[in-house]
Amino acid sequence: MRIGIVGYGAGGKYFHAPFIEAAEGIELVGVVARSEATQASVESDFPGLPTYASLSGLLAAGVDAVTITTPPHTRYDLVMEAIRSGVHVVADKPFAPTADAARELAEAATQADVVLNVFHNRRRDSDILTLAKVLASGELGELWRVHSIMDQDNADSLEVGTSGGLLRDLGSHLVDQMLWLLGPVGHVHATLDWTDRFGERTDCGFFVTMTHASGAVSTVSASKLNHSTTRELRAYGSEGNYIASGSDVQADALMQGLRPATDPGSWGIDAQENWGTLSRRGRRGLVPSAQGNYAGFYTEFARAIRGEGPQPVPASEGIHTLEVLDAARRSALENVVIAL
Repeated sequence: MRIGIVGYGAGGKYFHAPFIEAAEGIELVGVVARSEATQASVESDFPGLPTYASLSGLLAAGVDAVTITTPPHTRYDLVMEAIRSGVHVVADKPFAPTADAARELAEAATQADVVLNVFHNRRRDSDILTLAKVLASGELGELWRVHSIMDQDNADSLEVGTSGGLLRDLGSHLVDQMLWLLGPVGHVHATLDWTDRFGERTDCGFFVTMTHASGAVSTVSASKLNHSTTRELRAYGSEGNYIASGSDVQADALMQGLRPATDPGSWGIDAQENWGTLSRRGRRGLVPSAQGNYAGFYTEFARAIRGEGPQPVPASEGIHTLEVLDAARRSALENVVIAL
């Protein structure tokens, strides 16, 4: 499957291109990169790979699919353009400004008979996959609560404006992880932190509580302005607890210049000092890291287009994540619990 990337900022450069390169059954054939500096970055990473000034130029060159990883306020229009051109689409998160807008994109994809998926890659983080393994083992007994914290000390990367804010940025990842782990959400309550330091009033931190249909409760929180770099997962059940803290091993490796295609066997496995601890009555032990690999998303996407397997993250799942985010924002603004 021939795929092109639209946008080559941090997302395209670090979180899409390396994993397309490492995936099976898919070939990166072009990148939409407008500035000379961005074109030079593409050439440095993938010598000889064609670049294009626009999505229309990439489409005219001939592709089977595109990944849209441009700034959030541009995504809806570009995703719709690609769908109407009859190509399959991977849309970065959040893939639409609201759940209603996401439904419009999903309906358009159905009408055009193309596959639309959302790049919720952090389902494939090693720490989340390890937690999923613990939950599946049943060792925690009846699951009561799961808490997820992801603080980042990088205020300058905060996206501002009506389509920005941390809830839609990191919140998209953390909410989707809980939906994937624990299933649908029935009620949402949230609080938001706000800042005006970038010239526009923007949410820069959040705390969201979700009550799942299963009866379990999850909380997700994050900040970019509290000068903290923290990643922690806690799960509590009737028979014990699981606690893990560390960092995103894949992102760290990418920023160090490593690529998953170079050594796929060791990619995405966290160091032992970051392994989580499972505690039960009279027993406590480390849980070895599961292997995370975002390349699996693209391998599954290519297979789904060929009719050989399920879609990794169909638009319907991305819509549910946006429904929760919409509800969280309304909850914070009105100080109410929102029923979905």
